[in-house]
Amino acid sequence: MFQLTDEQQMILDTVRRIAEREIAPRAAELDETAAFPHHSHRVFAENGLLNPLLPIQYGGVETSTLMFSMILEEIGRVCASSALLLIAQADGTLPILHGGSEKLKDKYLNRLAGDSPCLTALAATEPSAGSDILSMRTTAVRSGDRYVINGQKCFITNGSVADFFVLYAYTDKGLKARGISAFVVEKGFPGLVHGKNENKMGMRGSVNSELYFEDMEVPAENLIGNEGEGFLNLMKTLAMSRLFCASQAVGIGQGALDHAVAYARERVQFDKPIAALAPIQFMVADMAAAVESSRLLTYRAASLFDEGKTREAETQAALAKFLASDTAMKVTTDAVQIMGGYGYMKDYPVERMMRDAKLTQIYTGTNQIMRLVAGRSILAVD
Repeated sequence: MFQLTDEQQMILDTVRRIAEREIAPRAAELDETAAFPHHSHRVFAENGLLNPLLPIQYGGVETSTLMFSMILEEIGRVCASSALLLIAQADGTLPILHGGSEKLKDKYLNRLAGDSPCLTALAATEPSAGSDILSMRTTAVRSGDRYVINGQKCFITNGSVADFFVLYAYTDKGLKARGISAFVVEKGFPGLVHGKNENKMGMRGSVNSELYFEDMEVPAENLIGNEGEGFLNLMKTLAMSRLFCASQAVGIGQGALDHAVAYARERVQFDKPIAALAPIQFMVADMAAAVESSRLLTYRAASLFDEGKTREAETQAALAKFLASDTAMKVTTDAVQIMGGYGYMKDYPVERMMRDAKLTQIYTGTNQIMRLVAGRSILAVD
């Protein structure tokens, strides 16, 4: 149904080897130390995996959305935090691709080419503006050839380490959605202040930061598109990011299932492996069916994006996001249950996967919002 070319299969095989040899052995340490995944970052950059979606004209390899989805799944299977690094890179790149002038694209996207270690991010969430993005308070006021920006953002993935990021702010709050604009902000701009990095429950090997803007000046040429186009730009980016979250969640679910199956085959109770017990077989069958269903829906959404069927793709991405993340949460919980006391211990990775899975139900739009988005689209209700 989803046929890969020989070249795509070779890329995926390479990613799988990297995941097993380079990423998996360090996943537990990343979680324990809550450190930025420097090793994953270096390995991804050296192998041209840090920005797979980057178009060829800017020095990228320009993989398909489906291929990127599969890459995220492979990395997410062993380390969700490292997969989130790739998602953050895409999130910081897509707004410029979607709406930036050619001058802006040349200025920033070329910095991501080849084996560049350059990091990006997307800054939209605020303490008072999560699902309700129109409640943001950050403002941008035009002053000559610059915009002066004041406000704050929170929970920004890669926020404190990004070399540049896309920021959303009101240029005219009275216009509501049509008053939001997007800007490219560079590390080191005067007035950009980095706050704390969050201490998280899961995906601890990923940096989420507070950002403050105190009369921060941004060149007017760093405006993405025109004033007032930021909201649509953000919605277009988030629609794809939900697909990426779904891909990551499929990987988490598959990783937990793999560990549960291996454990069930080896763990002997009542003189036989617990894999011979009907309750375990039922659980594993349900887990496998749920993961495979999530995978197929996620691949379908990715394929629709590749085919240019944007509206249908956005609906399918919302469906995939809540199904895959709910599945990841259920499957990881069941994996802990199958492994019993050992599953609850940090010596085994399933408890980490369970904590990681929870975030996939929240970020890029909570699953309640995803059901709302999908339901309205299916029913054609505004």
